[in-house]
Amino acid sequence: MNCWKSINIEKDYGSNRLYLMSSLIGLGSFIILFVPVSMIHGTDTIADQGMVLFILALVMLPTLHSLAHILPLLITNKPVKIKYKTRVKCLPTFHCYSGSYLSKKLALAIMLLPTLLITIPGLALSLASPSLFAYALVFTALHIGVSFRDFVYIVHILRAPKSAVVENGANDLDILVKMSR
Repeated sequence: MNCWKSINIEKDYGSNRLYLMSSLIGLGSFIILFVPVSMIHGTDTIADQGMVLFILALVMLPTLHSLAHILPLLITNKPVKIKYKTRVKCLPTFHCYSGSYLSKKLALAIMLLPTLLITIPGLALSLASPSLFAYALVFTALHIGVSFRDFVYIVHILRAPKSAVVENGANDLDILVKMSR
């Protein structure tokens, strides 16, 4: 196998730029989503109910996002090495490393699953619940910002050749292609 591309977004973009872009995308998505959803609900007041649940969900967001990345590997019975770091004293953030090559489809599923499991239900909750829509939109917008890194990886994986496989390293993602003879 030859390495077609090695992607280390921390090194390529820098952590400050990634945090800035994630924050701007999260803020922009909240602004873009809040106006139409508040018009749909026709309300200009926000209830204070659900604040404890909202704070708990915000604290659990990085852990839920990480676990959503691991789920496709567990479903497909791929070998998985799971490491966790605790940035906040009580909440772990999981990082998974596969011991085998991943197909493009599986790599895309791994990157898209947090969006499907967290962002879409958050949008549905904001549309279904007039009293909690602001909290659901803040949570969803923050998750869209957190998912920015995933979308950078998705763009690189989509540009790879059809026959490429993906290897998840400790700090980077390697896209490999078979050697031609």
